[in-house]
Amino acid sequence: MLRHLPNFITLLNLFSGCIALIFASQGDYLSAFLFVSLGIFFDFFDGFFARILKVQSELGLQLDSLADMVTSGVVPGFVMFKMLSTYSDNDYLPYLGFIITLGSCMRLAKFNIDTRQTDSFIGLPTPANALFILSLPLVIDGSGYAEVVKILTNTWVLLGISALSAYILNAELPLFSLKIKNFSFAKYKLQIFFLVLCLVFLGLFRFMGVPMIILSYILLSIVAPKKP
Repeated sequence: MLRHLPNFITLLNLFSGCIALIFASQGDYLSAFLFVSLGIFFDFFDGFFARILKVQSELGLQLDSLADMVTSGVVPGFVMFKMLSTYSDNDYLPYLGFIITLGSCMRLAKFNIDTRQTDSFIGLPTPANALFILSLPLVIDGSGYAEVVKILTNTWVLLGISALSAYILNAELPLFSLKIKNFSFAKYKLQIFFLVLCLVFLGLFRFMGVPMIILSYILLSIVAPKKP
């Protein structure tokens, strides 16, 4: 019975993504953000339990990607479509928001066959990208900074973010993994520092801290010394 637990958790990720999609269609971006976050939580622990129980399988790998495709691929693309529909006068431009979904699909497919990504990532992981995109309407609604709102409600800025998102997902950019497999401070000091930074950003800036966290993750990965 326990051997089915990781796949069940993966399906909870998919279920969370489906619920997030419904909330996003209703314009309830906070609930959509929370359910995507819940899905990402399940996404982290399905692999954790698969390793602990020693029940890793090809089925689990494929199921994981299919669930991520909805939670971290379809939902952010749809949210960007909704944002562009709100702030653009053009009837066709909003569909370009689904560039994020296409980029996510390519990223997940490449991840399944890329043997270099066992202990680190090449390109931005789809969950991180999904949190970045879903935080944008929350920043617009609650930042209190008129200039930030003006920038993020500009159609061309949103299209630029969509294109950059699809590119960063698939770029040959090495990024450190957040998975801590043991409690060695020396080995995981970068990850620990980043997690503390996350708490600081969220405590000080709330939802505005989310895009700051994702940008910091990319910058830290670039400047951090690479393993020989």
